[in-house]
Amino acid sequence: MGAEILNGKLLAADMRAEIAAQVAELKEKTGVKPGLGVILVGTDPASASYVTAKERACAEAGMYSQDVRLAAEATQAEVLQIVEEMNRCPLIHGILVQLPLPKHINESVVINAIVLEKDVDGFTPINVGRMMIGETCFLPCTPHGIIQMLLKAGVETSGKHAVVVGRSNIVGKPVAQLLMRKAQGGNATVTVCHTGTRNLSSFTQQADILIVAAGRPNTVTGGMIKPGAVVIDVGVNRVPDITRASGYRLAGDVDFESAKERAALITPVPGGVGPMTITMLLYNTLESARRAAAGK
Repeated sequence: MGAEILNGKLLAADMRAEIAAQVAELKEKTGVKPGLGVILVGTDPASASYVTAKERACAEAGMYSQDVRLAAEATQAEVLQIVEEMNRCPLIHGILVQLPLPKHINESVVINAIVLEKDVDGFTPINVGRMMIGETCFLPCTPHGIIQMLLKAGVETSGKHAVVVGRSNIVGKPVAQLLMRKAQGGNATVTVCHTGTRNLSSFTQQADILIVAAGRPNTVTGGMIKPGAVVIDVGVNRVPDITRASGYRLAGDVDFESAKERAALITPVPGGVGPMTITMLLYNTLESARRAAAGK
């Protein structure tokens, strides 16, 4: 019997309906309409598509969205100027700078320029530090989305062995930290694997919960998975496919066909973690607007 599919699209749709209702309620009670500012530098197709999806999600949730798209040749000073304008704009409660930025722009400098109360991606050092010590902060969207998926699927994390494959600042490190928290959706024993890990399968085969964010297709195959494990595949890779009009198909970091024969629960790609990432961005933007309305 194959694994049950953890459908991120359905979970995200339910959460977005709740968020839309809360946005309408906030606007009715306070006159504040949550607003998200998005900055895209360059014409990378994947980034452009992702930004468009975020704009559509804002519109569906009844939020205000401001989209600034700059040429790939834009200077760091130009990007910082847009960030500063959004920092001061009362209509914008969250700022998202689409990564990666062109190599001539220092990502850390740009991210650090976002004021704390509008850092809805949870990337600034202060928000990261607060997350590490368990203080209230904006949690990074993809890791937070993963935790929400586990909670809504009824997956028990407390006392379980979670293995995270990948150590990026965007997914691997923060999701490991969230799984370790002494909180709902946490309290797990966590192992982090990466490119320096020897004999990866010896670790993945121990995982009750396996989260794969390696950035490489087929990093984990079925034989590397403990029978009955929960598998969360964060990867989105373009794999050549001559049967498709586009010439490629999307695949995760896990070999889905072999993995689903071993796992008890597994996310698909696409339609798994991706929709939840945008949903948590809306969630954080709504929370920021609430704080602004309360004068906090």
